Amino acid sequence: MKTANNSLHGESFGTFMTSDIRKSQLFRMKLYATALLVAMAVLFLVSRLNGRIGIWEWISAFAEAAMIGALADWFAVVAIFRHPLNLPIPRTAIIPENKDRIAENMAVFIRDNFLSKETLVSKMRDWEPAQRIASWLSSKEKADFLADKTVRVLVGALEFVDDARVGKLLRNSIYQRLEELDLGDLIGQLMDVLTHNNQHQAMLDVGLRRISTVLDEPGTRKQLATVIIEVSRREYPKLIKMLGLVMDTDEFGLRVSGTLVESMQGWLHDIGQNPTHPRRKQFDDLATRFIDKLKNDPEYHAKIEEWKKEFLGTPVVADYFETLWVHFRKWLLKDIQSNDSQMRHRLSRTFRRFGRWVLENPSLTESINDQMVLITYAMSAEIRETVSQHIVYTVTHWDNQSMVRELELSIGRDLQFIRINGTLVGGLIGVLLHALVLVLSM
Repeated sequence: MKTANNSLHGESFGTFMTSDIRKSQLFRMKLYATALLVAMAVLFLVSRLNGRIGIWEWISAFAEAAMIGALADWFAVVAIFRHPLNLPIPRTAIIPENKDRIAENMAVFIRDNFLSKETLVSKMRDWEPAQRIASWLSSKEKADFLADKTVRVLVGALEFVDDARVGKLLRNSIYQRLEELDLGDLIGQLMDVLTHNNQHQAMLDVGLRRISTVLDEPGTRKQLATVIIEVSRREYPKLIKMLGLVMDTDEFGLRVSGTLVESMQGWLHDIGQNPTHPRRKQFDDLATRFIDKLKNDPEYHAKIEEWKKEFLGTPVVADYFETLWVHFRKWLLKDIQSNDSQMRHRLSRTFRRFGRWVLENPSLTESINDQMVLITYAMSAEIRETVSQHIVYTVTHWDNQSMVRELELSIGRDLQFIRINGTLVGGLIGVLLHALVLVLSM
């Protein structure tokens, strides 16, 4: 963050220095042009005082024409930006007086020459947005920067949601959405997805393998043996007492549990290996009936809705959700305010992984680029219109004095060369005219 701030301050300082330098350069060039005009006036007076005899006659012609050229070009340059000598002379202060027309012409020029549909599409295709964005995200520095900005937005959102009125509105909105939700139909659709192409049978196979794995664990057999002995002692105390005279009851429990596990494993193996096993058919029938009830049985629907309303109407549920939100918010705020925020690290890793994933899949980058090109093509008319309207609005609402000052800083230095050139060219023309007069009078 310190680096980013320094960078920001550096950019601002650089902009300020650039503006200051431009002002200095403009002032210096104005001083040169004005000094040249004053020099021509002094030269003209000296030539007059010397009676315009001999060489002074030529100097006077040069100085007189140079003053006229300098003053004419000064008037022309000043008239572009403001009224010369603050006199309301017609056709002066050209830029501020014609600001609206300039804005419209500028907008049309940029729209037609820089924002044509073909230009926008070509630039977007050449830019390759997928590769650029993915490469940007793949950088740890950039990913950390984006994660930090995301966390800051999240902090602002959490502080907003912390308001009691906002929190109440959110809770009421969530409860309203849950009350409007047709839970039976939603579960039915979900079950439809899960049973499509016998996917529920694959889930059954996973469940059978998991149960088989648990049963194979030594701890499971021991726990099952303990349960068998405890139940037997409670239900058949005399039998267990007699059994204890002949053998160790714990060993008996382990043998029984081992036998039960082996039997269950055999049964689970049969179901898993036999696609036509009766239990699979029974599972199919159960799932079909359950989905049918969820979709078509009004009483079943009503029962689910009743359970949902009872659940939502329970004060403990409301307290639970509110407490959960409070604890989650506190944890999140504490984490993101920490220098070693886990949320920042996770977001940064997620951004980097996404960037690398995009870069490692050329077909994906190509698809993203194609979609961006299509979007640009579809939105080109809106982009052109929006940008042109923005230019017109910005220029027409720009303060005249600020606009003139900025434009003068940008091109005023070069315009002073017109004054200097006008002075020198005017003087040369004056000499040529004087020579022509002398030739014609001979």
